Amino acid sequence: MAKSWMDARQDDLEDRYRAVRGLSDALTAPLSDADATVQSMPDASPAKWHLAHTSWFFETFALRDHVAGYKPFDPRFAFLFNSYYEAEGARHARPLRGMLTRPTLAEVRAYRAHVDDAMLRAMGMLPQAARALVTLGLHHEQQHQELLLTDLLHLFSLNPLEPALFGAPAAAPVDLPGPLHWIEGREGLVEIGDDGRTAFAFDCEGPRHRTVLHPHALAHRPITNGEWIEFVEDGGYRTASHWLSDGWSWVQGENIEAPLYWKKGEQGWTRFGLDGRQPVNPAAPVAHISLYEADAYASWAGARLPTEAEWESAALNIPPSGGNQLDGPGCPRLHPAGAGSALGQMFGDVWEWTGSAYRPHPGFRAAQGAVGEYNGKFMSGQFVLKGGSAATPRGHMRASYRNFFYPHQRWQFTGLRLAKDL
Repeated sequence: MAKSWMDARQDDLEDRYRAVRGLSDALTAPLSDADATVQSMPDASPAKWHLAHTSWFFETFALRDHVAGYKPFDPRFAFLFNSYYEAEGARHARPLRGMLTRPTLAEVRAYRAHVDDAMLRAMGMLPQAARALVTLGLHHEQQHQELLLTDLLHLFSLNPLEPALFGAPAAAPVDLPGPLHWIEGREGLVEIGDDGRTAFAFDCEGPRHRTVLHPHALAHRPITNGEWIEFVEDGGYRTASHWLSDGWSWVQGENIEAPLYWKKGEQGWTRFGLDGRQPVNPAAPVAHISLYEADAYASWAGARLPTEAEWESAALNIPPSGGNQLDGPGCPRLHPAGAGSALGQMFGDVWEWTGSAYRPHPGFRAAQGAVGEYNGKFMSGQFVLKGGSAATPRGHMRASYRNFFYPHQRWQFTGLRLAKDL
């Protein structure tokens, strides 16, 4: 039976707390108060809101509920920085988070310091249930570190000056990786889902269960920018037969012609990133595409998207800490595809869309209390993505991990790997 976060291992909890919280502070160190306040769209949140919300999580579920005599930094912050926990009462409307000019970024940093001081003083005395919630809070903050970067990227992309938050990268290799190879997947009855042996898993990753895989193969690497350009230049965005009906309506209604942040100029295609506007590297994995785009490309290529079970089964014996993931403060950069023919880049670089709806695994039960709202109530209308990205903190990923977004969303580092039936 798969464990939940309540059974998570608690070794070196204080060190892990310092490291995760420190990375959030380092990622936001270059920001001005204005950078940290603005909200670019309802799906995104201001940087200082991310910093405050992750602190609210520890303050609410660890300090308030398990540390006698704890005094909140500011009781009004519970209304401002609750995200979606109905059990925790009323909250500020999500689309209006960018209107919060106060508290300032400095005040939010003071709030974080207040929470950190109380957490570190209490850490050795917390009961097991509270320590498990701290572990949950650390993985929650790692999720927000990635959202912080992608939300800033979207925000900066709307500035005509196209500012770079981080320095320009060194020149990356542009040698194309060669044609796709197909790796035959397992078939028959297989087991997927968290097996209870990992140090931590979100509740939605379990329980371990059996499912049937039919004969299939996965591409040995994600689709590259160069391959995507072929799709664009072949009229992929103008050919209705490649698209799901909702996807075609989205393409036409939003005038979609290329991945998010791409532009075509006299010198060819460029993309915007946290390192500013740079030439598109044809050897790197394509990123910032929606499920609709991924599905249309697969149709154009005579293939399909993998199912969640196919992807997870293929990744079970691949170390999740490998690959191109976020190791510290700096700009997420997509690595060119490798030249080998083995199954590669399963973890890191880009989240890979699957064709599977985000639904509960058989036997899923949400945790009790407010933290039970973390995952289960979002299992409607969204699709599963696997593998993490260049903006995912290293150590956060595993084969059973289930990210999920709506099919039109593409401001994350989202790409695709093809699959086909055999």
